[in-house]
Amino acid sequence: MNLRAILVEDEENSREILRNYLSKYCPKVQLLGEASNVEEALVLIRNNDLDLVFLDVEMPYGNAFDLLDKVGDRQFETVFVTAYNHYAIDALNAHASYYLLKPISIDKLIEAVDYVSEIKEKENSLQNAVLKPVQAQVTGKITIPLQNGFEVLQIEDILYCQADDNYTNIFLKDKKRLVSKTLKYFEDTLNGSGFARVHKSYLVNVNAITEYKKGKGGSVVLSNGKQIMVSPSKKKELLAYFS
Repeated sequence: MNLRAILVEDEENSREILRNYLSKYCPKVQLLGEASNVEEALVLIRNNDLDLVFLDVEMPYGNAFDLLDKVGDRQFETVFVTAYNHYAIDALNAHASYYLLKPISIDKLIEAVDYVSEIKEKENSLQNAVLKPVQAQVTGKITIPLQNGFEVLQIEDILYCQADDNYTNIFLKDKKRLVSKTLKYFEDTLNGSGFARVHKSYLVNVNAITEYKKGKGGSVVLSNGKQIMVSPSKKKELLAYFS
């Protein structure tokens, strides 16, 4: 599928390089416009139905994070392009799908475009489909430690797990348990049981998902009404659970 995109970069030379790379190596990207600052970018974003925004971090009269704050909720993916690697964490927190360092690697650029393309194709194919998890309901049990022994939990009763430093909150259908194990421990323990790591802080039972919402980074709604943001780096993995 074609990706409707804009390029936001204050340096003309950098815009030209990226524009030429996209034209030569990423033919599925359809550039609808270019902007050199936040205000120009806002106009393009509000006047176009976009799939992807290539976004420099530092610009006149504001930066990439100012722009995304002004945009608010969004359905396009973002690829950050910058010469400074210290913005990586901020980019992830701003729900960037990919982070490219200048000078741009052609291979990494192609990888970023392919990543966004796969996400968009999957989202579009599932838009009007009747969804069901690829993996059937899994039965089984796990044990969690208690001060005076252990408790047995039915895996199917676990809705999601939330990281709390070196502890994990386990949310079940009718109760919550705090366990002195990391979220990574439960990710490994529940591997193959229909649980997806959708965020650095959340592991969810795919069978408990009742709704997927496109948006800033995407989110899932669980059967208890809990809405959990999906990290862009985990979105592709999550969507693969559905057919």
